[in-house]
Amino acid sequence: MKVYKYIFTAVLVLFMMGCEDVLDLHPTNKLSGEELFSDPGGVRLYMANLYYQLPVEDFTYFPRVTQHHGGADYIFNYSASGPNNGGFAQVMHTDDAIHSEFNERTSRDDYNHWWTQGYKLIRDVNTLIGVISDLDILEPDRKLLVGETAFIRAYAYFALAKRYGGVPLIMEAQEYTNDIESLKVPRSTEEDTWNFVLAECDTAIANLAEGSGSERRATKWAAYALKSRAALHAASLAKYWDRSPMSGTAVNNKLVGLDPSLANGYYEACIKASAAIMNSSTFGLYMPNPSTPEEAAENYRILFEDPNLATEEAIFIKGYAVTGDDRTANNYEIWFNPNQLSNGWPHPGRMNPTLELADLYEDYNSPGDTSLLKTVVDGNENYEGYDPAQTYIHYDSPNGIYENKDARLWGTAILPGTMWKNNEIVIQAGYIEPNGTATLLTKTKITVNDSTYHTYGAPDASGYSGFDVAGGNHTRTGLSFKKFLNEAVDVNPAWNMGTIDFMDFRYAEILLNYAEAVVESDYSADNAPEIAKNAINNIRKRAAHTTEVELTLGNVLRERRVELCFENKRFWDLIRRREFHSEFNSRERHALLPVLDLREDPPTYIFVRDAVAGPSPETWEPKHYYRYIVGTGSNGLINNPMY
Repeated sequence: MKVYKYIFTAVLVLFMMGCEDVLDLHPTNKLSGEELFSDPGGVRLYMANLYYQLPVEDFTYFPRVTQHHGGADYIFNYSASGPNNGGFAQVMHTDDAIHSEFNERTSRDDYNHWWTQGYKLIRDVNTLIGVISDLDILEPDRKLLVGETAFIRAYAYFALAKRYGGVPLIMEAQEYTNDIESLKVPRSTEEDTWNFVLAECDTAIANLAEGSGSERRATKWAAYALKSRAALHAASLAKYWDRSPMSGTAVNNKLVGLDPSLANGYYEACIKASAAIMNSSTFGLYMPNPSTPEEAAENYRILFEDPNLATEEAIFIKGYAVTGDDRTANNYEIWFNPNQLSNGWPHPGRMNPTLELADLYEDYNSPGDTSLLKTVVDGNENYEGYDPAQTYIHYDSPNGIYENKDARLWGTAILPGTMWKNNEIVIQAGYIEPNGTATLLTKTKITVNDSTYHTYGAPDASGYSGFDVAGGNHTRTGLSFKKFLNEAVDVNPAWNMGTIDFMDFRYAEILLNYAEAVVESDYSADNAPEIAKNAINNIRKRAAHTTEVELTLGNVLRERRVELCFENKRFWDLIRRREFHSEFNSRERHALLPVLDLREDPPTYIFVRDAVAGPSPETWEPKHYYRYIVGTGSNGLINNPMY
């Protein structure tokens, strides 16, 4: 009996469990079929190792802190084995979130690299590709192996292309010889690199099985999803090159840059790949018809707490587990739960959603509009802190200002005064004394009518989750983090114990990719505009919106940002659309301060907009749209502009 089907079953189990022993496997330059299949365990480890190296930007995708307190230096790390990353995450380099303690520069020369890791994965997958035709296996099994390795190679080159532009396309395993020059492969153009990624996706699509959702290994639908994401990225680069044009040798040789004439072709590739998934009758939105915003918020939260329930939405999942001492889980639970629930862990509360993100969500009273949260009566919202000359709107609760906001905000962030793990989360920035004096962002107390009030809402740091700078464990923005956390489980104050699985590809992203590609390209075939409009409104309906909006770029991009926030999309959206340098030009990020007004009886809350305390304004350097290529002195490659 052939062992291949059993091998793939074992691969699936290992991919779910994420066994760290996989990292001990060091493949040789060339494997014979006999060596590869003489022991099913060897093949199982080899395939699991390829999946382990896959650059999924999930819970273990973070900048690693190498100078923890003296200004952080970053390199991106895809391993859960380096837990002491200070609670940093890529989203903190965007306008969606900020770290509770440290400041992160959006532009750095020394982070977001994936060159050496990328070519290691390509070497390993090429080694397997090189022996597939010689293997003594059934043809259906060979076909699956062709598709799976094409998916992995496409994924690897996509990760390289979006960082470096055109890269060396190495199609087969190289054998080491004394002739080093023969091993050098020049960079291909950026256009050829993107075309290769899409062609590899097509190979994967043609050979992989369909699957039924919630898969942990590649399927036809995962390959379509990868093509949808990659084609949209390439299309945006082509359309928006002129927003931040570059010059130099790499540009002259077309190693970076895509001609705008290519944009619509890539958009069409995105549309067709997305449509294949949309027309498959396999996928849909999880819990698409909530009866209330409260139900919608809970459905959205559960979607990320346990994506295995969402077989209709999840297309490709990366699994996490803790198996004895062999932990390949993540640290979201310890770093990002609010301070009050740290359970002895010394560094909680690190992920702080920004006021900019909260403002972006629609108000149910104003469908289709990005409605700023209302703090002052005259509507003249400003970001300069408390102004005694202003007439502030009074709210009865510390979350009253969010009352009509899109349910997804309630499912994504822990808002002041809401319940989490059966505890009321206290987030308060101060109070207005009865005489009108504002006491903000300083730890003190006051007694009024025999009642004692504390600026941060409780007497001790363990009793509140906001604004106290001691320890860096309290939100600086007025919002704490919820998405991906497990409400039912207490925080285990130990490394790598978070086991929630991560949806790398899900159906909502495909709908949003489709809608953006249609509106950006004016694609009108196959009733695409109406389908795109329905796509974004179905996503909004899942969030309890009852009024449809028109298909406009603004509506699509707002939906994309609020639906996919904290899924590591915003950073790359700013890059592919060439918006980073305009969005981050001496950019401050902002907080919303809940303030108890003791002039009222009983006391009520006002809300104050202010810049987040601590960080300096951020400016994105355009050269960082492409990262520098390492080792050019020895590999002879032309580096990217301005390096």
